[in-house]
Amino acid sequence: MSANRTIRGNAAVVGIGSTPYLKRGTSVDSALTLILKAILAACADAGMDPRQVDGFASYAHDRSEGLVVGASLGVHEIRWSTMVWGGGGGGVAAAVNAAAAAVVSGQAECVAVYRGITEADDGRGSYGKDHYPPLLSAHGILAPAQNCALRTQRMLEADGVPRSAMEALVLASYQHAQRNPDAVAYGKPLDQDTYETSRWVAEPLHLYDCSRENDAASALLVVPAERARDFASTPAYLLAGVQGSGPGWSESIENEENYSSAGFHPALVARLWESANVKAGDIDVVQVYENFSGPAVASLIDFGLCPPGAAAGEFMTVPNLLAPDGKLPINTAGGNIAEGFVHGIGMVVEAVRQIRGSSSNQVRGAELSLLLGGPAAPLVSATLFGSEATL
Repeated sequence: MSANRTIRGNAAVVGIGSTPYLKRGTSVDSALTLILKAILAACADAGMDPRQVDGFASYAHDRSEGLVVGASLGVHEIRWSTMVWGGGGGGVAAAVNAAAAAVVSGQAECVAVYRGITEADDGRGSYGKDHYPPLLSAHGILAPAQNCALRTQRMLEADGVPRSAMEALVLASYQHAQRNPDAVAYGKPLDQDTYETSRWVAEPLHLYDCSRENDAASALLVVPAERARDFASTPAYLLAGVQGSGPGWSESIENEENYSSAGFHPALVARLWESANVKAGDIDVVQVYENFSGPAVASLIDFGLCPPGAAAGEFMTVPNLLAPDGKLPINTAGGNIAEGFVHGIGMVVEAVRQIRGSSSNQVRGAELSLLLGGPAAPLVSATLFGSEATL
């Protein structure tokens, strides 16, 4: 791919901000208010006037439109406002990629990427109405846990991936959360026995295989790389971004050939590595979207970060997945499972922290930080962040 057609080193994140994770349904603020607080925090982090933000990007049917957010902030001008269609949390990295496309092409100078959820604004049934067609709902498949359980069972039975791989991902996330005071699971450690004896949500998914439900918001600011050093924070540069859907996936009717895949098909994965000019073995740390642990393991397999089949159990062990020195530290803030769940936007913030060196579970010498968006969705996406040394 021609260098002038990639985002590699041409855009950077210069501000990050989040609100506290609250139990779902307990926020006294609307989702819009939480989003505004997160963007203001990101602007404070960057040391910039919020009125200078001129673009907005979100995903997963966020109800707070960019025009409304911009007006509420009192921005000077809105030059870019977009929403990623399809995929729910599968679009989290795609929203970052869209922001990068805007600033690299000159459509905007500073794009805020955001997502906010409250029970009052985003009731639990809203996702199912949009994403579960009659073919599934007629058979009682009305929730993401059920759909992901089917794919996970196929991965375990047909591919031979052991349950221990899922367990290690969950336990590592909880261990990271114990060192992150902002995590919902902070001070609430999880042991193997508690994990294994927890109730089924949708077999083979136990309670602790499932993500949290929270009221919260996070945001980040994307600017052209040549402006990155104008701001107060250490920039995290975008090295590559991909999104898409393989044959059968976009139909959203369970028609894909590789049913146990997370949806990151080989051509998409190859584009990411080629665009960034790196390979799987170069990655220092991964934030992998785990609404449920099974598809998260499948994501790692799709990207060649974890071997397939029985060998996945040998690689996916708690020591290998822990910061600061594991073979491949994952979800270093606790992830959706142990930190908090707002369709994965907090995982973007943590991916940036790793490049800055400011994570509560900092990976030693982290230069390449990979974000994998929501798996097993009609649309999936990924973004690779790098330090200045990687340019």
